[in-house]
Amino acid sequence: MQLAQGPTLTPPIPPSSVDPDWVLVAHELTKFYGRGSQRFEAVRQVSLNLQQGSVLAFLGPNGAGKTTTIKMVAGLVRPDRGWVRIVGEDPHRHAAALRHVGAVLEGNRNLYWRLTPEENLEYFGVLRGLSRRLARQRGAVLLQRFELETKAKIPVQKLSRGMQQKLAIAVALIHSPQLLLLDEPTLGLDVEASQTVKALVREIAAEGRAVILTTHQLDVAEELSDRVAIIRQGHIITEEPTADLIRQFSGSTYHLAVEGVVPVQQQQAIAKLGGTVTGSDITFAGSATALYDLLAALRPLPILSVQRDRADLTQVFLKLMQSPEIK
Repeated sequence: MQLAQGPTLTPPIPPSSVDPDWVLVAHELTKFYGRGSQRFEAVRQVSLNLQQGSVLAFLGPNGAGKTTTIKMVAGLVRPDRGWVRIVGEDPHRHAAALRHVGAVLEGNRNLYWRLTPEENLEYFGVLRGLSRRLARQRGAVLLQRFELETKAKIPVQKLSRGMQQKLAIAVALIHSPQLLLLDEPTLGLDVEASQTVKALVREIAAEGRAVILTTHQLDVAEELSDRVAIIRQGHIITEEPTADLIRQFSGSTYHLAVEGVVPVQQQQAIAKLGGTVTGSDITFAGSATALYDLLAALRPLPILSVQRDRADLTQVFLKLMQSPEIK
């Protein structure tokens, strides 16, 4: 992986020729704030693409430009340079493009807490262009799908945090958007509620929607995302499939455990292959192919486990944040 100042994640093509099969194409978004000597570039040439059914984890430290980028994508902040297309439409010129977008904000800020789930779904459905009848029909389906039927007439403020989060997602889906923006969807949830919400996110993506996930819970990002984009100092420093990114930062050392102590003769054979034996534990820094030779040398000792050093997204993120600043 190579850190790059100017990402080339979207081709330099005119907006009019964007393939409508892409749910989102954001091309070289740039935003300045301040004036005179206080003027600074908050976002620098950020490009993002999302296809149907994909989940992008959009990560970065506080102040890196995530929120400004998301606001430009959602049509809330106009970029000084670059452009956005959502299902082929420009959210900065045509408000109708926003019918393709749903958002779940951290802290359930897209809910009215004094209203019931039923009333929230109807209200936001009508607000987003549905007839009252259709909003009620879709709301009933979503309440059933998210297992909230028995809570339909209870004020949101009396629901558990997990139920509130499920309702927030249901509200974001009431108008059947193609792009879902998720901000900290599992923050503050207990283990069971968190697993439920993560399962819902996977289902939503499997239906063909594109999802942008912003979170500081990097284990959640790793579990849910297909791709990761990391923004630092206003520009993307890496954007690639989650598994590929983690693989690049993972080691090539294997740790094996066998039953009993490895006999001296086998220890010598293992040492010739480059392995190290400590009691019943073996460390091997060779290739995956050479591992078969090591396993043969251990025969007939019962093998209890074989593990390879593997980074996680938290380790990857921290290493990228600790690398020298990019000017």
